[in-house]
Amino acid sequence: MNIEIIIVLLILSLGFFLFIKEYFSIDVTALIILSSFFGLGYLTPSEAVSGFSNPAVVTIGLLFILSSAIQKTGLLEYIVVTINRLVHSSKTIGLAAYYFTISIASSLINNTAIVAIFMPITIRLAHNYRVSPSKMLIPLSYAAILGGTLTLVGTSTNLLVNSIYMSYEGSQPLGMFEFLKYGSIILVIGTLYLLFIAPRLIPSRTTTSSLTKSYHLGGYLTEMKVRKGSVLIGKSCFDRSINQNYDVTVLDIIREKKHIVKDIRRTILKEGDILFVRGTLENFLRMKEVEGVALLTDEKLTQSELEQEDNELVECLLTDDSGLVGKSLMSTNFRQIYGAFILAIRREGDIFRKKIAHMKLRAFDTLLVYGPSKKIASLSDGGNFIVLGKVQARLIKEKFWWVSIYVVLISIIFAAIGYIPIMKGAFLSVVILLSLKIITAQESYQSIHWQVIFLIAALIPIGIVIQKTGTADWIGNNISNFIFLFSSELQPYVLLATIYFITMILTEISSNVATAIIMVPIAIAVSNQLGLESRPFVFTVAFAASSSFITPIGYQTNLMVYGPGGYKFSDYIRVGLPLSLVLFISAILIIPKLWHF
Repeated sequence: MNIEIIIVLLILSLGFFLFIKEYFSIDVTALIILSSFFGLGYLTPSEAVSGFSNPAVVTIGLLFILSSAIQKTGLLEYIVVTINRLVHSSKTIGLAAYYFTISIASSLINNTAIVAIFMPITIRLAHNYRVSPSKMLIPLSYAAILGGTLTLVGTSTNLLVNSIYMSYEGSQPLGMFEFLKYGSIILVIGTLYLLFIAPRLIPSRTTTSSLTKSYHLGGYLTEMKVRKGSVLIGKSCFDRSINQNYDVTVLDIIREKKHIVKDIRRTILKEGDILFVRGTLENFLRMKEVEGVALLTDEKLTQSELEQEDNELVECLLTDDSGLVGKSLMSTNFRQIYGAFILAIRREGDIFRKKIAHMKLRAFDTLLVYGPSKKIASLSDGGNFIVLGKVQARLIKEKFWWVSIYVVLISIIFAAIGYIPIMKGAFLSVVILLSLKIITAQESYQSIHWQVIFLIAALIPIGIVIQKTGTADWIGNNISNFIFLFSSELQPYVLLATIYFITMILTEISSNVATAIIMVPIAIAVSNQLGLESRPFVFTVAFAASSSFITPIGYQTNLMVYGPGGYKFSDYIRVGLPLSLVLFISAILIIPKLWHF
């Protein structure tokens, strides 16, 4: 081992550490790793920016736009709700059809978009089946992950693995549906697991009856009445600095059985007004003494009591593209801009109810939002939020709406038969949609997950460093020395098991993209040293890198359902570890029969 390899391994180790600890966002971490190698001279300027011109990165960006165009039609929601109406007589058959539909959709459309579309439907189905949404949200993520392994375009990992593999002389591209040979097998295994085993392992973390119970808001919501002689009479909440002095938020004002929901802060209060408030018991008591109000009941407000007149109580998921990420509710003037209140925030298994106005929001935080129906309905506009539990199950038949479906299908079919490369097909499809004004240029820019694009583009040059410095060969030699301990008949199987296991572990603790970029050169180096065909091992990396079930941080869809499901970290281990072990064993037994050594 020379000094270059030591430095490369140290930088990669630091990168994995930063991915795990999340001191920075994943794209920033990737740029830190890239700049380290570039600054040390391991990359030329053209190599450092090569990721941004890589066909896989360009294709992924185009597929984001096509996914958005399909999403705009409402086709997927319509199909799923229709299917569940047809099979409503059997819960098992209904869920089987549901998970299968998600997987097929995820094989053609970005699986992050699929989970975003189907989360509200999943929560509604959970209510229909009278089970906790937590019983179905992890399976939603897993079904999307399994579906992504069916085709070349099902996940960015497959496109990236193909791009790296093609950079080696003499390598034949991975076929569009070549993944289907093994992907269909693990889809059947995974779906059966989700139907019959996973529900027994996943605890009921959230309730279907009441969001106030789910967020444990007892003691945080109540009613106050403005008494005779109160200093609030003739004053507004703003005049008395209610929020600043007591950390109490007035949600509604009831005056003579009418709800006042607009400009609450500056509404002049009268004797007998009833205030719906959020806060803590300690602050309620302070406000009671100083402001001269009466606590009306020891029974705290329930969801049904809150949802009166035109008001709603809903959960919203903050998307990773939202402009609110990294900002606090106070700094964004959330209440003034969106006309609604945040009552609580659920993040990675924890629920925050105190001093949330100053909390910096993170991607995939779940927000409990209260406000007028029209304001709630507008939250999903602009891509900042996914409103959970609300489904619009109808086709949105704007002019040429059907073109989106046809151009995607034609592109995939032409790419599958080798008529045109997938990047060319995706590029032409996007141009057609833009020319017909089915999607606008602005919608196209907004649909691209730029964090993912920068992450992948920044990580691709790392593969170049691993090859140039001999790091891949050095790691390959060490793996080869271990493989040589076994008989020649067992060596290919032990190598496949070793590569799958290492990839599976790395993808659970860091980015699946980073894992694929590191492991593909290593898999090729080791297989060449042993005189074996590299193709089965490249597919092994692709499937192992995408099969992230044990932790919420390994795959973005797992993180998306973390908050809405009210999960704990251990829930993923409990339900994901058995599935990962089953797929590990199936890979060792089946992949060699599909792609010969």
